[in-house]
Amino acid sequence: MKIEIEDRSGFCFGVENAITMAEESLKTDEKIYCLGHIVHNELEVKRLESLGLRTIDYNEFGTLKNCKVLIRAHGEPPETYHIARENNIEIVEATCPIVKRLQQSVKSESDKAVANNSQLVLYGKEGHAEIRGLLGQVNNNAILVNNHQDIAKIDFNRAVTIFSQTTRSRKNYNEIISIIRERFTMNGHDPDKMVKVYNSICSQVANREPQLVKFANKHDAIIFVSGKESSNGRMLFNVCKSINDSSFFISDISEIDPACLKGKESIGICGATSTPKWLISDIYSKLSEMIS
Repeated sequence: MKIEIEDRSGFCFGVENAITMAEESLKTDEKIYCLGHIVHNELEVKRLESLGLRTIDYNEFGTLKNCKVLIRAHGEPPETYHIARENNIEIVEATCPIVKRLQQSVKSESDKAVANNSQLVLYGKEGHAEIRGLLGQVNNNAILVNNHQDIAKIDFNRAVTIFSQTTRSRKNYNEIISIIRERFTMNGHDPDKMVKVYNSICSQVANREPQLVKFANKHDAIIFVSGKESSNGRMLFNVCKSINDSSFFISDISEIDPACLKGKESIGICGATSTPKWLISDIYSKLSEMIS
């Protein structure tokens, strides 16, 4: 049986940078807090916590003073920085540069939307850390769209400016945009004049989809490694599953059922942009032992 690791799998730049900053800070400080899980991968979070990183929620953050807190790649709303200044908290800034630029663009377009009586639309997952940060830039004055049903929130007699969460599927984003444009046409408006779209999906994330389509086609079975809370992981796994029905989502080697791989001659292992390469390599080694 042949086993291959997809060479593009592993952390995206933003996550890699945040984890490197955490590791460097932990070399000189006894205690570093991280506001929310630094990455949506349980095993990587545990690894960093074993080095001294302590994960906190927003309630605990509000009680801290005179300490150091890392802001993860997903970014934060302005309120978080205000609390840090009030409580003498030193911020370790690990917001992904792509997310930071998106925050600035969303704020700028929101100001224009208020002046022009138009609407700001964000395509993303409700409750996601990045969306929380984006909504915070505009005092939650935006329409959040996560699926086709949410499009009904839009007033199709007023122009819209649309952004996407950086880790969403480009294919799904394009579908949402097409439906919005159709609704404006149905209401007697020219969508070219009424709809302004920003291509805000990270190119590293967007390029993963066509890469995984090719990879999933190459193998009899796909082992997709990701944290259960990773929306990027679920999205990319669905890409694999749509191409190869023998695709299996796992977070740890213990979740693999050897019976599912019986008769397979070629197995591909891949993962999300939130999946550490060390975990993918570990899955490869243990799977090799399992089937030998």
